[in-house]
Amino acid sequence: MDNIWNNKLSGKDLKNEIIAGVTGFFAISYIMIVNPIILGDAAIPANLSVFATIFSSALGCILMSLWANSPIIITPGMGVNAFFTYTLVIGMHLSWQQAISISIVSSVLYMIVAFSKISDVLSRDIPDTLKNGITVGIGLFLVVVGLEKAGLIQSGGKQSLLMLGNMSQPTVLLSIFGLVVTLILFLNNVTGSFIIGIVLTSILSLFLNISSPIASTSVGDLGSMTKILFQGDFSDLFSFKFLLAVFSMTMILVFESMGILEGLLPDNTKFKKSFQASSVSTFISGFLGTSPTVAAAESASGIESGGRTGIMSLTSGILFLLSIFFIPLLKYVPEQAIAPVIIITGALMMQQLQNINYQDLSEWIPAFLILVIIPLSGSISAGMAFGFVSYPFLKFITGKKEQVNYVIVVVGCLFLLQLICDALLV
Repeated sequence: MDNIWNNKLSGKDLKNEIIAGVTGFFAISYIMIVNPIILGDAAIPANLSVFATIFSSALGCILMSLWANSPIIITPGMGVNAFFTYTLVIGMHLSWQQAISISIVSSVLYMIVAFSKISDVLSRDIPDTLKNGITVGIGLFLVVVGLEKAGLIQSGGKQSLLMLGNMSQPTVLLSIFGLVVTLILFLNNVTGSFIIGIVLTSILSLFLNISSPIASTSVGDLGSMTKILFQGDFSDLFSFKFLLAVFSMTMILVFESMGILEGLLPDNTKFKKSFQASSVSTFISGFLGTSPTVAAAESASGIESGGRTGIMSLTSGILFLLSIFFIPLLKYVPEQAIAPVIIITGALMMQQLQNINYQDLSEWIPAFLILVIIPLSGSISAGMAFGFVSYPFLKFITGKKEQVNYVIVVVGCLFLLQLICDALLV
């Protein structure tokens, strides 16, 4: 088994991996408060789902490190948790227990794909244009998220979709400081530039009295976690509504995870096992009482800091476990310290634009749809759906059907079906 124990790393490489794990952890640490808040709208107690979020993230990272030896952080997915709460529970009027059961069934289908040759076929036959479009789209999505966290952009209200933030605000000025410092360190190839930037910005935030939105919770609440463990309700397993929801969630889990892994992994030979580890983690998360886990796009910040092996994900997993006891310390890491890392990471991912053929519109337009719809809709799966549906369509109408294989046609039809199902679920 290709795991981290087979690595022969120098002291410097090991140091880089650990720094990368710390960097990636801080970049995604907001999930420990954001996910419980979103799941709270589905009536899952936030003081309990914070533990489910931490444990599912820790187990996912450790599983990724030991099984796949990949520098990928696993956490409950942003977007997937919104689908869980606002589509399944609020939109379809299901209980959170029923939504958990849908997650579990979907993860079983995900595992079947991951542990069979289907994943190899999908990875091989999906056009590079779409893969690059996904990477760029996720990168642009991260840039928007980072800019929002920094306060550099905000909702434009009735005037526009977005507008420039208030540049006189201390929080915005702190973000600019963090971005400038982190860029200086990064562009000069300083080892651990991201984590140094986070620490320096966090120290300055103390003098400006700027705190983190990440709240603390009592370790004493851990004993009550049994209230959300193994709570899946399968009573409507064969109803049309249930099966429709399972189909949509399965499509999101399989193709969002595939797109993120294809876009992030420094070594694509690790894709198969990474995909498998992600699927098993997703299955476990349902029994822990949280929305499905996926590969975190913020893993890119750790990878850019030098993460290449499972030691990075193992480090992040250990930090997730330790965070149970040190959650109060996260109050000293404000969003403005994390935002620069997310912005720079997104910008680096967008470099894949250079690998897309702009001259061939049948290649460029599907990629374009992916990269604009992901950040504008806040849904990775929605952007992927429009890209995958448009690709074979444009190839056929431009007389280039020889460039289309049966896999992309089938997947395109499935994504079209997903869009229809999503419309029916609203």
